[in-house]
Formats: sequence, C-alpha cells, structure tokens
Amino acid sequence: MEHNTLVLQVSGHFALDTADQRVTMGSGEMMLVQKNQLAELTKTPAEGGDYQTIVIRLQEDVLRKIALEEQISVEKKYLGPPNVLIPGNDFLRAFFQSVIPYVDHPEEKITETLGILKVREAVQLLLHTKPELREFLFDFSEPYKMDLEKFMLTNFHYNVPVEKFARLTGRSLAGFKRDFQKIFGMAPRHWLLDKRLSEARHLIESRNKKPSAIYLDLGFESLSHFSHSFKKKFGKTPTEWSV
Repeated sequence: MEHNTLVLQVSGHFALDTADQRVTMGSGEMMLVQKNQLAELTKTPAEGGDYQTIVIRLQEDVLRKIALEEQISVEKKYLGPPNVLIPGNDFLRAFFQSVIPYVDHPEEKITETLGILKVREAVQLLLHTKPELREFLFDFSEPYKMDLEKFMLTNFHYNVPVEKFARLTGRSLAGFKRDFQKIFGMAPRHWLLDKRLSEARHLIESRNKKPSAIYLDLGFESLSHFSHSFKKKFGKTPTEWSV
C-alpha cells in the first residue's frame, strides 16, 4: 500500500490483515488506509450478489500541494492505528456518489483533471469528519528505522522487491543490505527464499497443507517455481514430500 487510500465498500465484504491489525468492512462502510504498509486483502462477494469497492488514492504529491496552499503543518509524527474506519455521514456518501461517473468513464479526458479536485474534496471531508486525521494525512516524514529482524520475520511471505522492504524499514537499499547481513548472516534474497521454503515444509509436514494452497501465500509467483526451488533445497518436490 504505497499511498494513503480511502476505500468505500459498496457491496460484499472486505478484510485487511497486517502484522499488527485486522480491519473488516461490510456494505456502506469506509476505511482510510495508511501508506507504506504490507497487507493481505480478502474480498468476498455478497451472498447472491457481487463485490464492489471504490478506491481513492490520496497521493503524496497532491497532499503536499494541499498542505502548502492551506498552510497546514504537522509538528509530530502520526502514531495512531494505520487503518481507520471512517464514520459515515451525508457529505461522504454524497461525495462517493459523485465519484461514480468518473469510475464508469475512466477514458474521458475530463477524468484526470477533475480527479485531482475530487482528491482535494475527499481530504477536506475527512478532516471535517475526523479532525484528528490531520497528522495521518500530512505526515510526510520518512518511515522510521524500525526493528529489521522483527519486521522481516513477520513479513517475509509478501512477494515484494528487496528495494521495497528497505524503504518500509526506513533504510536505503545499501543500508538495508548491510544491516540484513549483520542480523541474518546472508543476503536478503537468499534468506527470503530459504525462509519461505522452510515455512512451506513446516506447513506441509505439520499442517497437511497442499503445495497448491500455500505457494502464493508464501511469495512464490508460480507453482512450478515453488516446486523447482523446493526440490533443489530438500531433494524432493513438495508433492513428494507431502505423500
């Protein structure tokens, strides 16, 4: 989740899981999702119906312009929950209704220009609804240098580039690799592959999980890549190991 994001659940059920938080939404509910997070999303259609959300990315360059024009300054870093349910009101509901034509006609030239105005409108309505979101929206500080070992042990299964792991832990790529080598004694890519394969073996042996049911959740892009890597490390394919 690279940008602060406002989400309206139109129909169906939405669940967001991070290492520290689980937030769910049903039809008509709204959530503000903080930038720079790794999360797993579960989207479930309504019974006998469909699944639909409206997602508005509050990109940082637009938020910076708003802060300059409105002379908004934030003195301290936001330390509240990273994902916040937003209480519904007539203003926000009307706002989302006004967005639907732009969702339905993304090819129109007018969409991009007015899209920026819609982001500005969303920000003003969020601040009207919950003034305490000021620090959430206008925190432009870099991610603080967090506990790398704890972060990686919690988030190793996400299929994201090493460069993004570095940024999310508040480090340059060179600094991330240097700190990683000190903590784990090997390069990040080697450790990630080894950790994911070890977790796969544990799930197959101890929880009777099928290889086809776990490879995506462990960050592998294809079942064939997973099977090849597993056999190279353990001498058998995941299917042979589970027999």
